[in-house]
Amino acid sequence: MQNNRKPVVGITQGDGNGIGYEVIIKSLADSRILESFTPVIYGSSKLFGFYRKLIHNIDDIDTYVVSSARDAKPRKVNIVNCLPDNTFVEPGQSTPEAAKSAIRSLECAVRDIKSGDIDVLVTAPINKRAMSQEGFGYTGHTEYLEKEFGVNDVAMIMVSSILKVAVVTGHIKLKDVASSISSEKIVGKLRLMKESLQRDFGIDNPRIAVLGLNPHCGDGGLLGDEEQQIILPAVKQANEEGISAFGPYSPDGYFGLGNFHRFDATLAMYHDQGLAPFKALAFEQGVNFTAGLPIVRTSPDHGTAYDMAGRDEADPHSMMSSIFTAIDIFKSRQAYDALQAGKMNKEK
Repeated sequence: MQNNRKPVVGITQGDGNGIGYEVIIKSLADSRILESFTPVIYGSSKLFGFYRKLIHNIDDIDTYVVSSARDAKPRKVNIVNCLPDNTFVEPGQSTPEAAKSAIRSLECAVRDIKSGDIDVLVTAPINKRAMSQEGFGYTGHTEYLEKEFGVNDVAMIMVSSILKVAVVTGHIKLKDVASSISSEKIVGKLRLMKESLQRDFGIDNPRIAVLGLNPHCGDGGLLGDEEQQIILPAVKQANEEGISAFGPYSPDGYFGLGNFHRFDATLAMYHDQGLAPFKALAFEQGVNFTAGLPIVRTSPDHGTAYDMAGRDEADPHSMMSSIFTAIDIFKSRQAYDALQAGKMNKEK
């Protein structure tokens, strides 16, 4: 990114029948927000206009249709029309067309961030099942981006002002969790978390708590031995590598007593173990961040919410947090990389 321009934020429309457009429009409704960055929406000006008419109590939004993000205008809401002209919307419905449009929106945004035309990527909610039925081939954004950018591993980190939570296993069946956990995988996630907390969030020596898998951390082996056989050895290995990891902790007491305040981040063993307490504590401001990618990608911590689509009921705060978190991480990376480059030059 050139230093004389504001960050360009690419925003995918997600499932056009969900609340994606509504939270995007509400997030960009105040023209003063465009002084901080240049938004580029990947989707349809037709769908944007449809949802804009359904939202009350906001002023007119100055939009500009572009063929590519490289043509984006500052202080305008830019829209890349990457969908067919006959695309239509059915709020609250899961349809093949909406799934195909979500895939196309994502593909176009990834193309532009690879070419450097956008600086960060913010993805609106998708219907994973519907996209899978249309040949998407991935269980979510995270897995798709991991493949697209050729990285061996990523960490899904849920971010808010009060806590950060990552997971060892992501979008897999609960019955497969125990067999999918290994010391190697846990240590790999801890490495990613440490690197991200330092580079993306400016925390010099992050303290990371690791949760157990079984109730009461296995209760000395009575309720399972994964803590003793897998998790504790991983914590020890991480510390030997210079990672300040602690645990394992029993999740109920850890969150119930507010012990997460003592740490910079928390590593949970599986999806709902980490995301359920996170959303209970920080749902309105929560952000999903994918650590380990060469690009910055965030998304709101909610889904398509079909039940409220098209009703002007969606809360935009998580989308707004996703946009500004992405920008903050982007700037943090620039500062961190410049600092590291300066240190290397001094050593020479």
